[in-house]
Amino acid sequence: MIIDYNAEYFNPEHVLECGQIFRFTPFKEGYFVCSADKACYVHSDGVKTIVKSDDCDYFYNYFDLDRDYSEIVNRAKVHNIPLLTRSCEHFKGLRLLNQNREEMLYSFIISQNNNIPRIKGIISRICGGLGEKREYLGESYYTFPTSSKLAAAGAEFFRSAGCGYRDAFLAETSARVAQEGISHLENLDGNTLKSELLKYKGVGAKVADCVALFGFGKRDSFPVDTWVEKVYKEDFNGTLTDRAKITEYFRSLFGEDAGYVQQYLFYGKRVNL
Repeated sequence: MIIDYNAEYFNPEHVLECGQIFRFTPFKEGYFVCSADKACYVHSDGVKTIVKSDDCDYFYNYFDLDRDYSEIVNRAKVHNIPLLTRSCEHFKGLRLLNQNREEMLYSFIISQNNNIPRIKGIISRICGGLGEKREYLGESYYTFPTSSKLAAAGAEFFRSAGCGYRDAFLAETSARVAQEGISHLENLDGNTLKSELLKYKGVGAKVADCVALFGFGKRDSFPVDTWVEKVYKEDFNGTLTDRAKITEYFRSLFGEDAGYVQQYLFYGKRVNL
């Protein structure tokens, strides 16, 4: 099955390389992307972006293709912030993903104080050790393990996968999720959701904001890391040093578009646009 979409507002490189996802690899003319227990092949010729999958409904939602990003870009430009305007134009093909919630919880626990190549390697080893082997388009991949499988593996497995001090966080959080699930988090407002996420072992403010944004679709979330702090100081002449206050500054400024703006600013600053 195939999805084709206007490439102007769906650039696979912009979507996948901006730090919101870790399970993808270069493949043929584009990328092989895995989410939960599913896989797709996505590529673009500059006019159309094509997604091939056995579950196109899943990936239509995953890539947020029901949303008009031209409106988001136009609203962002109204703020007349030079870096934001440049990023919106250069990365107008960037879209926020709707990812598997449990996978996001564990992935962003792994991501803290870490770099993207290492994060991808750790997640790949966890999937290879505990996931189910599958194949799509002749390419083998492993599903993301269930919380029950993660919990049964224990801290020693996570340590052997290269998680370092995060091993205890993953062991304790997966045990809790395996026991109680996370469905009780689904209909919470953004502030309440963040408060609840902070109760999981290994989840700090930035991780909670990332999980809320990329897993629960809370588009008013605004994760703050070193790149965003740099944006705040250099492009907004900010003087605050408390990340929680910086987050609230940006949320107040950009409202329901905060999450989209965060990705434009983060990506633009990271590539020195």
